[in-house]
Amino acid sequence: MNLFNCKCKFNNFLTIHHPLPHSSLCNRRTTRFSVRFSSESTHRIKLAESLQSETLKLLEWPAVCQQLSAFTSTSMGYAAAQSARIPVGKTREESSRLLSQTSAAVAVPRPLDFNGIEDISPIVDASVAGGILSIRELCSVKRTLAAARFLLQQLEEIDFSERYSPLKEILHSCDFLVELEQKIEFCIDCSFSVILDRASEDLEIIRSERKRNMDNLESLLKQLSTQVFQGGGFDRPLVTKRRSRLCVAVRASHRSLLPNSIILDTSSSGSTYFMEPKEAVELNNMEVKLSSSERVEEQTILSLLTSEISESNMKIKHLLDKILEIDLAFARAGHAQWMGAACPALSPRNCNISQSEHLSIKVEGIQHPLLLESSLRNLSTDVSPRSPDLNQGNDVMNFETKSHAHFPVPIDIKIGHGTKVVVISGPNTGGKTASMKTLGLVSMMLKAGMYLPAQNKPRLPWFDLILADIGDQQSLEQSLSTFSGHISRLREILEVVSRESLVLIDELGSGTDPSEGVALSESVLQYLKDRVNLAVVTTHYADLTRLKEKDNRFETAATEFSLETLQPTYRILWGSMGESNALNIAKSMGFDERIIERAVLWVNKLRPDKQQEQKGLLYRSLIEERDRLESQAMEAASLHSDIMNIYNEINNETQDLDGREAALIAKETHEIQQEVRTVENEIQTIVQRFESQLGNVSADEINTLVKKAEAAIASIIEAHQPSKDSLVREIGQSLYTPQVGEQVYVKAFGNKLATVVEEPGNDDTILVQYGKIRVRVGRSSIRPIPPDASSSAANLKTQVQRIRSLRDLGSLSEATKNPQDSYGPVLQTSKNTVDLRGLRVEDASHQLNIAIDSRAPNSVIFVIHGMGTGVVKESALKLLRDHPRVVKFEQESPMNYGCTVAYIK
Repeated sequence: MNLFNCKCKFNNFLTIHHPLPHSSLCNRRTTRFSVRFSSESTHRIKLAESLQSETLKLLEWPAVCQQLSAFTSTSMGYAAAQSARIPVGKTREESSRLLSQTSAAVAVPRPLDFNGIEDISPIVDASVAGGILSIRELCSVKRTLAAARFLLQQLEEIDFSERYSPLKEILHSCDFLVELEQKIEFCIDCSFSVILDRASEDLEIIRSERKRNMDNLESLLKQLSTQVFQGGGFDRPLVTKRRSRLCVAVRASHRSLLPNSIILDTSSSGSTYFMEPKEAVELNNMEVKLSSSERVEEQTILSLLTSEISESNMKIKHLLDKILEIDLAFARAGHAQWMGAACPALSPRNCNISQSEHLSIKVEGIQHPLLLESSLRNLSTDVSPRSPDLNQGNDVMNFETKSHAHFPVPIDIKIGHGTKVVVISGPNTGGKTASMKTLGLVSMMLKAGMYLPAQNKPRLPWFDLILADIGDQQSLEQSLSTFSGHISRLREILEVVSRESLVLIDELGSGTDPSEGVALSESVLQYLKDRVNLAVVTTHYADLTRLKEKDNRFETAATEFSLETLQPTYRILWGSMGESNALNIAKSMGFDERIIERAVLWVNKLRPDKQQEQKGLLYRSLIEERDRLESQAMEAASLHSDIMNIYNEINNETQDLDGREAALIAKETHEIQQEVRTVENEIQTIVQRFESQLGNVSADEINTLVKKAEAAIASIIEAHQPSKDSLVREIGQSLYTPQVGEQVYVKAFGNKLATVVEEPGNDDTILVQYGKIRVRVGRSSIRPIPPDASSSAANLKTQVQRIRSLRDLGSLSEATKNPQDSYGPVLQTSKNTVDLRGLRVEDASHQLNIAIDSRAPNSVIFVIHGMGTGVVKESALKLLRDHPRVVKFEQESPMNYGCTVAYIK
């Protein structure tokens, strides 16, 4: 590897690579040193990559990537996730960019359509290798290019917002090779997988000539096969192909029917010959020649298109990489929504620490993704989760399923900025290793731009390397014991770590003499505190937990253990030192009490002045105090939630009362108008029926017919009259005085039921109680509960308005009940109506005079003059007042607007 391409962290030594001018000896020494340095740097890089790969397997990172693969939309994304080849930020900025892409994908209102996108990398590689692509492969390239353009179109159709820009920027720098797509589309019909005639002029000419030649050949052979059939040479006319040449089937006994013909093939029984007539030889030769030319031309076209793809291979692969990037961004978003995860934040560097960000790692309620997967599957048989409720404030998605999950137990991880080494102690199976692996796994998820299954807003630093020594490193092949295996791996880890690395060590110093193990472990931790960002180790050595007393860069933590159930709670207590509880566990398992008592005596001898016992008592009291405070906090949160629910309910009910009242009035007005129109239509139907019957009855039957019509109209009006009881209730409400303890409707609460607490005061207000809230409201906003549950104040108001709207209908009914018999029925028909609307004054007067003169004695005439400017109306009324034949006239009414009824002598 070239020295200048080496990814080592000691760039200041690279200047040694340049030779010094004063001596060739110095040049040779410098060259040897540079080569040795380059070799060492290369070794460190390879070792770091190997350790990182092994650590990811220990942390089960491939299993998390397989989780992610279920949410991919393309074969490329699925393969990348299945093989754990998803992008991981090599720098802090790259990880931040991946997180921004995930957040943008979460915010997209609808999923993108990746249909048509294929992994065409092998096709592109084949074109570069010199092969000729098939029609199917070329169509795959075309479909993928078209689908990529459609993907960009979908992103651009999203409402313009800064939150979507990380996704849109991915494809903006891509060349979608529209010209190449158009060339393939021009040359190939992908629906039928054929090369089109227009692909080249030569191909079009060849196919035209071949078609003409084939038509002549088929026509000739059909004619000859018909002759053979008519001559008894075969059962039917049969033209077929043998040895790529068209021929005619004929019985062997009648081969003479085709003299000088060539036998191309025979049937299995030998009774049928397939003969090529001499007249068809040239045409068949031409068919073979043109067919060969067509294939050559088609191969030429495919070769040219393949060459186009080969020349654009870098652009195509770049486009595929960007599509994969978008696919994985949406896969990470889907994975986050499935887990109900939260968007993590990167902790600031040490030089940018604020007072409010004293914690380098602050992760609350984190759950191991793999354990959470089994929990989610057990809670619901539906693979797809419910729609998340995205809180825009902290990018946390909450699911109903998550609130019911009791396993895995959520843990909190809180580590200060100055802390370099955390020592976790506690009993076995208490969750030390699982917690440490969870920290390593979520740190890797952060680097890959994934959301974390945690609460609130998790915050972690960015680590360049995450290295772990977890599990049994024993190797029989390499003659390594458990201790030797751990030491060998630990040596390699110490060789490659940097100040931005995370180191996870399980059971540091175990597998050897305790005194030497403690000494070696303390030395390793003292070494790590100056060379890493953070190291987390688990141990059973109590001496390691006391390092915090000497150096504030050390921190302790312990797994919680319940003395009541003698079971671990799987919670981590940061800043605490745990107890092994071995004697308590042994006692609960039925050990002889004499053995336990003797062990207690030994422990007391080893603990000066029972200091450890006092620490244990203090630890338990702190645990009890913490549980009590947590219980009080939960009660306070529940009470606050109840109060806020009541407040929101009242606020929602009282919001926009004026608008709701206006909407109610508009609704009632609309209903009244509908009812009035219904009444008018019913009356109009009766009038039309009366007019149709009027011409078929005698003069004696007219009065009977009029009375029937009047009765029908009166019954319609009577049916729409409101009851008197409703009016009484409407008026009585103004005099209503509620009693204490009575339930009433309160307008201020949206006509909700409330209870009267006090009698009305002098200020005309009443104290009522709604739920847990007592409030004083005006007396006018109080409504009693009606005796009939189906009636309400709104219905009473509507009925009063209906009375007013039907008042004119009632007057019309009364008028029809007392008709002037001498004038017959006062009903408007087309024959007794004159319409003056739209006429000038002179024309209107002339028309009205003619109508009056033509009317029979004792009749009526309806003069429709409309309103308009009123000129025609005034002229018509003046004429009616002065005309000698007009006895009287009645001007328009609300039921007969714009019309005057005149009575003729």
